[in-house]
This record gives sequence, structure tokens and C-alpha cells, in this order.
Amino acid sequence: MDISTILSPAGVIPALRSGAKKAVLEELAEKAAEVTGRDAGQIFSVLLDREKLGSTGVGGGVAIPHGKLGNLDRLYMVFARAQNPIEFDAVDEQPVDLFCMLVAPEEAGADHLKALARISRLLRNQGMCEKLRGAASADAIYALLTQDEAEQAA
Repeated sequence: MDISTILSPAGVIPALRSGAKKAVLEELAEKAAEVTGRDAGQIFSVLLDREKLGSTGVGGGVAIPHGKLGNLDRLYMVFARAQNPIEFDAVDEQPVDLFCMLVAPEEAGADHLKALARISRLLRNQGMCEKLRGAASADAIYALLTQDEAEQAA
């Protein structure tokens, strides 16, 4: 599962405006609506429903909000960075500043899990997280997230 197949440069938010969990989910849903052509309210509802099952804050300053949506043609990812870490009910009880949101079609069982695993592996790498935190722009963040793929293609 290549990140570049589910994330476009337009899906990167280098500086979240939001400062609270619900507002972050709304901002992620708005960006996802831009890249998917779906309704932001529906995306927000799916993300909020998933959070009610348990926080997607996985620790180390990282959260991976995700959900499934009807009438979606493929998986989509939105990546966002907060300037100031946000309380997100993460498993380690630490605030979150890196958000990787994934929305998948209802029927995308295995692909959804593969994407979550790929994202999780990438963001467990502390060196990568530090680079993402220090990146100067959305383009720099996108390049970092897809650099392994670019290197493999070269």
C-alpha cells in the first residue's frame, strides 16, 4: 500500500487551525471533503462515530482517525499537523500533534486494514515524526510521507 495512492499534496494541512478534538475532526472532514468530493458533514459523522468506540490517538503524539463511507471510489488520506499539541484522549494520555485521517469505501475491508497498518508503521518511526514536525510546508510533509516510494521507484 503506497501512501501516494491514497494521499495527494492537496490532502496535507501543515498547520491545523483547530485546538480541540471535535474541531480537529471537523477540520479533517472539511479537507477530506475537498479531496473526495463527498459531504464534510457525513465524513465528520463517520469520524466521530469511530471516536466514540475508542480514541484513535495511538500514542507518541499521533492520531489516526478513520472510518468507512458509502459511495466512495477508493481510500483517501488526509495528513495534518498541529502547531500546538491537542488533547485527544490518546492511549498514552499525551496530546497529539500529528493526525493521519483515513476514509475508506464500505467494502474496503482488507485494503482499509493494509492502509492503517502502513500508516501505523510509518508513524511509529520517531525519526519520521520529528521530520514531519519540523517540515516547513505541505509539500515538504508530502515528500517525507512518500519518500520511501520515490526512492524505490528511482
